[in-house]
Amino acid sequence: MAEEKALTDAHLVELAKTDPESFGLLMERYQGQLSGYIRRLTRLSPDDVQDLLQEVFIKIYQNLNAYDRDLKFSSWAYRIAHNQVVDYFRRSGARPQTDVLEDYEWEKIVGGGIQLEKYIVNKDCAEKVKACIEDLPLNYREILILRFVEEKEYEEIMDILKKPKGSVATLIARGKEILRSKMEERNINCF
Repeated sequence: MAEEKALTDAHLVELAKTDPESFGLLMERYQGQLSGYIRRLTRLSPDDVQDLLQEVFIKIYQNLNAYDRDLKFSSWAYRIAHNQVVDYFRRSGARPQTDVLEDYEWEKIVGGGIQLEKYIVNKDCAEKVKACIEDLPLNYREILILRFVEEKEYEEIMDILKKPKGSVATLIARGKEILRSKMEERNINCF
C-alpha cells in the first residue's frame, strides 16, 4: 500500500491503462481536490457535485491514452473538470453560482495579493465580500479560485484553462480590479 502511494501520477496513469485498480488510486488521490473545485465553481448540491465528479473521472479514464506526460496530471485532470463544468452549464442552461466557498476560502481570494485583507475584519464584512465575488463573471471568479483557493501556479492555470501566461496574468489582474471596484461601489470598507 505504501508503495502504491509513492508512485507518481504519471506512473499510475501508465499502470491504469492495463490495471483499473491503479486508476482507483488516482481517483482517491484527486477526489477531494476535484470535488472541491467543482463545488466552488457550480454551487451544486453534494449529490450533483458527485455526479459531475463521476463524469470527470469517466472522461479521465476514457482519455488516459491521450494524457501528455509533459503536463502535470493534476493540471490535465483540472482541465477535464473545467470542461465538464462548462458542458454541464451549457446543457442545463443554468448560470453558475459560487456561494459555497468557506469563509477562509473567500479570504484567500481577497487576501491574495490585492491588499484587501483589512476588509475581512468581521463576519458581516466577509458576507459583503462574498457577494462581490459571487457577482464576478465566471471566468474571473474561476481564475481567482484557481490561483488563490486552489493555490495553482501560473503554469498550471495555463494548462487548465488553455490560455497563455499573459492572458492568465491579465485575467487575474482584471479579476482583482473588478473585485476591488465592486467593493468600492458597495462602499465595503471594514477597517
